[in-house]
Amino acid sequence: MLPANYRISLVERSHCQAIIEICQLVYPTEKPYTLEELEDHLQVFPQGQFVAIDQTCNEVAGVHFTLRLRMADFHLDDSWDVLTAGGTFLDHVPNGPTLYGADIMVHPRHQHHGLGHALTDQARSLVQQENLWRMVGASRLPGYGKYRGAMTIEQYVDEVINGKLFDPVLSVHMKDGWSVVRPIHGYLQHDDDSAGWAEVIQWVNPACPPPPEFDLRNVPMLV
Repeated sequence: MLPANYRISLVERSHCQAIIEICQLVYPTEKPYTLEELEDHLQVFPQGQFVAIDQTCNEVAGVHFTLRLRMADFHLDDSWDVLTAGGTFLDHVPNGPTLYGADIMVHPRHQHHGLGHALTDQARSLVQQENLWRMVGASRLPGYGKYRGAMTIEQYVDEVINGKLFDPVLSVHMKDGWSVVRPIHGYLQHDDDSAGWAEVIQWVNPACPPPPEFDLRNVPMLV
């Protein structure tokens, strides 16, 4: 349950500077969103940008950015930059049947309060309201770095799925109801903790699942 002092709403322009600061804290090795990129998000798909607000101090505590895509237009292992048009979301397809979870961030001071789960639930509600097929994302695998010399990425993901290993990101996503699809390499440019790996994850709308021919496992990989 979302603590009583928080609320989830749509991102407004007045939130943008706080969002940039959260990005710098959560992804210190990545280039943060620019004000222009955040304004692009609000221009192309305002109903898909969610924010968690701490009402005790009217502070932005977390965000979840999404856009609609046709996954058949991409390769399954395309990078974040490709899938998000360099973070601008200008490749948003208004009638795309997949909601792509481009980013979810919670300010370190507000973590461990269920905000990530609440933001994810808000995005799932959008999938259901719009009768979309699914929500798709890619989970970092920051626990893999210390195991890279001992096991393959496939072995590591299997250990996480079976509960034998805990991954700080993927394990949480799985607890939130996401299912794994396939590991991919090079999703984020500077993710050394994950040794460059991420796991494609999805949540399928039970009321409107994709036709079998559009199953994510049928989306080709780069060769």
